[in-house]
Amino acid sequence: MAYLQNEKLFSAKWFKSYSLIVLGSLILAAGFVFFINPYHIVPGGVYGIGIVVHHLTAGMFSFWPTGIPIGLFGLVLNVPLTLAGIKILGPRFGIKTVVGFVLTSVFMDLLTMVFGENDPLGLSNEILMACVFGGVLIGFGLGLIFKSKATSGGSDIIAMIIAKYTRLPLGQLMIYVDSIIVLFGLAVFQDWRIPLYSWIVIFITGKVIDITMQGISYDKMVLIISENFEEIRDKIINDLHRGGTYIPGKGMYNNGDKTIIFTVLNRREVAMVQEYVHQIDPQAFLTVVDANEILGEGFRSLSEKVSVL
Repeated sequence: MAYLQNEKLFSAKWFKSYSLIVLGSLILAAGFVFFINPYHIVPGGVYGIGIVVHHLTAGMFSFWPTGIPIGLFGLVLNVPLTLAGIKILGPRFGIKTVVGFVLTSVFMDLLTMVFGENDPLGLSNEILMACVFGGVLIGFGLGLIFKSKATSGGSDIIAMIIAKYTRLPLGQLMIYVDSIIVLFGLAVFQDWRIPLYSWIVIFITGKVIDITMQGISYDKMVLIISENFEEIRDKIINDLHRGGTYIPGKGMYNNGDKTIIFTVLNRREVAMVQEYVHQIDPQAFLTVVDANEILGEGFRSLSEKVSVL
């Protein structure tokens, strides 16, 4: 979770951060307006509640004949939630978070005014496609906002407050809070397709946030246990020009000393190492794990990562 950041006003880093917030808020709002709101999908969060309230208040106000604007309702919810978060959790919600949810609400209602809210892209018969593209845009927009060290506010704050008093894992609580909002949508719209489509959007959003924050990586983390570890080490260093680390260990079965090779390789290099290890030690033990992000010598530098964030 991003805490208050000290950035020099109008510096390059300041402009980069707020550019990400503006762009992320616009993309996030577009995802809702074009792919989510018109089909009553309820993907959690304050805007999910706003979609339900928008439907319930249709025809209730003469100046809002179609219902309370979703962006406005999300803004009205976000303000007290943020104030409560500051009071209960401390000042971890800086001005960037406020700017983010204000811009998202403004963009959402402006786009709705310009393009309308009744199936603007003609996807009423392609709801699954709307869920996919909506989830991608929402996840990408949120990822850009998170990159600026801001938060999305809303249900995240509710989950953090509950976590403080219950000590339940924050990730699970966020899923629980969003699921309750999804079920609220089911109760109002009386359509079993709503929660199914909504959970698809939530899943895709989470995956796209991860990709936006970490990037797409084909690198693999490899652990090798072999009696011929020195020969494998020579192959990795001399032929692949990769580094690695020896990790001392003990076998659980016979309590014998083991030397574990830890290294990071790309997919092609993994195949080469597997073939070589099989030739010199068919009894070797290899573990290959997807590495979401590798920072350090030979890969993307940590300094570069921090400067982008």
